[in-house]
Amino acid sequence: MHRLYIGLGSNLGNRKALITEALRLVDLCVGHVERISSLHETKPWGFQSPHPFLNAAALVTTRLSPDECLAATQRIERQLGRTRKSTDGQYHDRTIDIDLLHYDDLHIHTTELTLPHPLIEEREFVRRPLQEIL
Repeated sequence: MHRLYIGLGSNLGNRKALITEALRLVDLCVGHVERISSLHETKPWGFQSPHPFLNAAALVTTRLSPDECLAATQRIERQLGRTRKSTDGQYHDRTIDIDLLHYDDLHIHTTELTLPHPLIEEREFVRRPLQEIL
């Protein structure tokens, strides 16, 4: 089994319910959710919006590869109403965002996936929840 750490965020709709449902779907489609941080309300990072985020982190044990985890979490995002991804540093409001943060001790850098996530240290809204479950 592999240890996958994910970050979750939502700033549209019923944020708590969306994160809860995302975690249920992760448990169903990616692997067993072992630990979940508390929820943290934060200001949007990288863009202006009147809608604050709820953020959390989770530890998932999985048999899936990193690429399979990415594909599964992106399907979950679409299922929960996310219609566009952030590209080239252009961020937007979103119903749900699921980021792969760490996968075992792997270091991956492809056009589709970089692990560990390259912006963890810049994002307190990721670091704080992640520290709770490490």
